[in-house]
Amino acid sequence: MADQLILAIDQGTTGSTAMLYDIKEKVILGTHNIEFPQHYPKPGWVEHDLTDIWNSVRSSIKEVLKKTSKSAKHIKAIGITNQRETTCAFDNKGEPLSKAIVWQDRRTSNYCELNRKEYQNLKNLTGLPLDPYFSATKMNWLLVNNQDVQRAYHQKNLKFGTIDTFILYKLTHGESYFTEPSNASRTLLFNIEKGKWDKQLLNFFEISEENLPIVKSTFDNFGLTKGLDILPDGIPITCLFGDQQSALFGQAGINSGDLKCTYGTGAFLLLNTGKELKYSQNGLLSTIAYSYKGRLRYALEGSTYIAGAAVQFLRDNLQFIRDASEVESLASDANYTQLEYLYFFPFFTGIGSPYWNAEAKACIYGMTRDTGKAQIARACLEGITLSINDLVEAMEKDRGSPIESIKVDGGAVKNNLLMQSQSNFSGKEIIRPEVIETTAFGAILGSLVGLGLCKIGEIGEFWKQDHQFTPSFSSEEVEAYYKNKAKGWKTLCQKLF
Repeated sequence: MADQLILAIDQGTTGSTAMLYDIKEKVILGTHNIEFPQHYPKPGWVEHDLTDIWNSVRSSIKEVLKKTSKSAKHIKAIGITNQRETTCAFDNKGEPLSKAIVWQDRRTSNYCELNRKEYQNLKNLTGLPLDPYFSATKMNWLLVNNQDVQRAYHQKNLKFGTIDTFILYKLTHGESYFTEPSNASRTLLFNIEKGKWDKQLLNFFEISEENLPIVKSTFDNFGLTKGLDILPDGIPITCLFGDQQSALFGQAGINSGDLKCTYGTGAFLLLNTGKELKYSQNGLLSTIAYSYKGRLRYALEGSTYIAGAAVQFLRDNLQFIRDASEVESLASDANYTQLEYLYFFPFFTGIGSPYWNAEAKACIYGMTRDTGKAQIARACLEGITLSINDLVEAMEKDRGSPIESIKVDGGAVKNNLLMQSQSNFSGKEIIRPEVIETTAFGAILGSLVGLGLCKIGEIGEFWKQDHQFTPSFSSEEVEAYYKNKAKGWKTLCQKLF
């Protein structure tokens, strides 16, 4: 019997990954990641070249097929998952009109400050605060400041979209201009209760619906591949998925109360709230988990902008390590007695949940003469876990009950020291699955649902546990260290930011 394959395209902040899945054997055959350049034209600005992104997608597909010795003609469907709020502007031919403004970009901070009070009346429509993080402020900036975008707008040759929309447009040779609710709900233009673009929001941000994609369900028929040199014509695209919601799906988080945390460039904690649209009182976001046959499912989300990117900073900027995987060994050399007052605040692009301070800056606080690479590396890992612990505590307040365990995923969860640190600071069970690339895996499962080969209620059959971390302290002094460090973190966050 000929192979029957699903291709997932996971377009992330630092690279694009292609994953190939065998439908019959129910096994991941292989993955391949291609990194692309990051552009920082000014302090606080972060951009991607859309041509780089498209080339990285093409190359990752080509290489995963080569690596697995499989033929593209056996691909039955494609699922796409993507970095969410990053904003693209391209023309009717699919050619970029500007560099993409990345979700981490802070250039619209002043705009948000000037308009925050007026926006408060609209906040319940989106479930989101007015922050540079989200797409509408970036679209507005492009319309005001980019001449190519302005010209295309007046010539009716402008298309805005998140990355899912851009990749879909390229895959279908411009025949499909769509998005879906897990991405649309991150734009500040989408009414998350009604499930559609909202006129009040469009007017507020001065965006025309004509320049936005049509919104379909997350699992749907989004069109067919056409005119590509890497894939044959006629492969259906059956799932589009924002990366964090895709990871929740890949963790079998389909029921109300299911929870996961993804450790990628940033870290994102999502709680499935089912049919209930729940508004946070503690700095979290209300968002859409997915849409199936027009029915919306919701989630609460906590977002910290920097997680794995902090380790990249140690590697690339400080050159403490040659590879990100080396940070665990380096950090293990630090003794807790050297770390009591040392804090690494990884706020390179401001603070997201629960504080929402777009102007915050990263810093290392409390260094002494005995502070070295190992101590800073360990403080870096602790800074990641303490940022996430803030999200966990906010989530517990909103749900009104304690969290017992957290499913985790993303490349950084291979770091056992990081996972144990997370368990020790939070007091929670940390559960790592066999498949840690759950963002891409969620797109595989979503594509199967969109293709009609799997029901949503069957997703749990695909999930398997790898390891569980529980709070562990070698002595009372070490336990006290974790408690005191967490208290000190909160005090300094309030004082410094």
